[in-house]
Amino acid sequence: MEKDFLESRLNINRRRFLSRLSLGIGSVALGSLLIPDLFSGKGDEAEADFIAGIPNFAPKAKRVIYLFQDGAPSQLESFDYKPKLRQMMGQELPPSVRGDQILTGMTAKQASFPLVGSFYDFKQYGESRAWISDLFPHIGKIADDICIIRSMNTDAINHDPALTFFQTGAQQGNRPSMGSWVSYGLGSENKNLPAFTVLLSKGKGNGQGVYSKLWSNGFLDSIHQGVQFSSGEDPILYLNDPEGLNRHERRKMLDNLAALNDINYKQFGDPEINTKIQQYEMAYRMQTAVPEIMDVSKESDDIVKMYGPECLIPGTYAANCLLARKLSENGVRFVQLYHQGWDQHNNLPQEMAGQAKDVDQASAALVTDLKQRGLLDETLVIWGGEFGRTNYSQGKLDVANYGRDHHPRCFSVWMAGGGIKPGMVYGESDEFGYNIVKDPVHVHDFHATILNQLGIDHKKLTFKSQGRRYRLTDVAGNVVKGIIT
Repeated sequence: MEKDFLESRLNINRRRFLSRLSLGIGSVALGSLLIPDLFSGKGDEAEADFIAGIPNFAPKAKRVIYLFQDGAPSQLESFDYKPKLRQMMGQELPPSVRGDQILTGMTAKQASFPLVGSFYDFKQYGESRAWISDLFPHIGKIADDICIIRSMNTDAINHDPALTFFQTGAQQGNRPSMGSWVSYGLGSENKNLPAFTVLLSKGKGNGQGVYSKLWSNGFLDSIHQGVQFSSGEDPILYLNDPEGLNRHERRKMLDNLAALNDINYKQFGDPEINTKIQQYEMAYRMQTAVPEIMDVSKESDDIVKMYGPECLIPGTYAANCLLARKLSENGVRFVQLYHQGWDQHNNLPQEMAGQAKDVDQASAALVTDLKQRGLLDETLVIWGGEFGRTNYSQGKLDVANYGRDHHPRCFSVWMAGGGIKPGMVYGESDEFGYNIVKDPVHVHDFHATILNQLGIDHKKLTFKSQGRRYRLTDVAGNVVKGIIT
C-alpha cells in the first residue's frame, strides 16, 4: 500500500522516465541503459509499443517541413487537370456524380450547380509529364522531385474541424498535434533548439484563422508543444534577458529556480514541474542559437534570388521557407508553416493568382535548396491544405469571376524528399474532379505514412490518457506504400 502511494505521488512510470532521459541525454545514451526485461511487467508499458527517442525501424527521413496552405487551395486550379469541366462549362453537375454528398450551408440551398472549368491553363512538366497549372510555374520546374497525390480525402467539410483533423488526427481540439507526436516519439536533434517550431504568414486572399490549439501538446508533456516564431524584433517572446541582467546572473537565477522547483517536485510529484525546468534551460540555450538562425544576412545572392526578394522581409511566406530550411538543417524535427488566405468562395481567378504568386517560387526554392545541400533525402517536405474545392460554382457563374465551395471528397497535396518517390502522380479523381476512382488516401493514411518515413509505426506510437490509449491515427490508417521508395 505504501509502495503504491509513493509511486502514485511521484507520478512515475517507465515511459515518462525514458522520455525524459531521451530529451536530456539523447537516444544513443538511452539505448545503452535498456535492459531486456524492462517491459516484462504488467501495466501501461507492458506492450512495449514504443520507446521514446528510438525509432521502430530505420527511418528514411529525419525531419519534416510542412507547408500548410490554410483555407484550402483549389485542386482544379493547381494540380488536378480536368478539361471536361471546361467542355461542360455552365452545365449542371450530374446528380449521379454528386450522390449523397453533404454540402456546406453556403451552397446547400443553391437551385443550380453549374460546372466550371479552370480559368487557368495547365502544362505538362518534367519526365513525369505531370499536369500543373500555369499558376505554379516554379513548382512545375521541380515536378520530377515531387509526388503529387490527387486522391486525398477527409471527413470534415468546414475549416476548423478540417484543419484540426489534419494537424492532430481528430476534429475536436485538445489533442497533440503531429509535430508534438513527433517530438514525443523522437525527441530533438539539437539540444539548443526545440523539436517542434511554428511559422505563420498571411497572403492577400480571404484568410481563415490559425490558433494555438493546432500546435498544442494536448495531453503530452508541455515540452512537446510547438514553439512559435514571430516576425517582430523578438522572434520568440520573452526569450531575451530583462535589461540589467547579464548571462552570469541569468545562469545563477536559473540554478536557484531549478533548486526551488526540485523541492516542489519532491513534495508534489507533478511531472510538469520538471518540464518547466527543461523549458527554462531550453530558453537559456536558445538565446545563443536563435539569433544566428534568424540572421539571413550571410545567405548568398543566389539563395536570395532563388527564394525571391521577399525572403529578406521577416514574416513573409518566402522568409519563412528560408527560415524553415535553416531550422531544419540545424536539427529541428518538425517545422510547421501556416500560410493563410486560400478560402476562395468568390473571385477565385484573381485571389488565387495572388496566393499562388506568394508561395510558388519559395516552395520550389525550398525543395531545390534542400536538394543541393544534400538534405532533401532526409527531409520530408509537404504542401497542401485541409480539403479541396467543388467543381461547380458557388453562387452565380461568371467565367472570369467565380468561386468554389469546400469539397472533402478528393483534393491534391504534394510531398518531396524523405523517402517519397519523386516524379510521380498518385491516385486519380473522376473526369469531373468530384470523386476518387483510384488509390484513395485518407488523412489517417497520410499521417501513418509520414510517421513511417520517420521510422515510427503509427500503431505503436501511443499515449495513455484518462484511461484510453491515444495515437495520431486514432484507430485507423494504412501506410501508402505506393508512394515510398
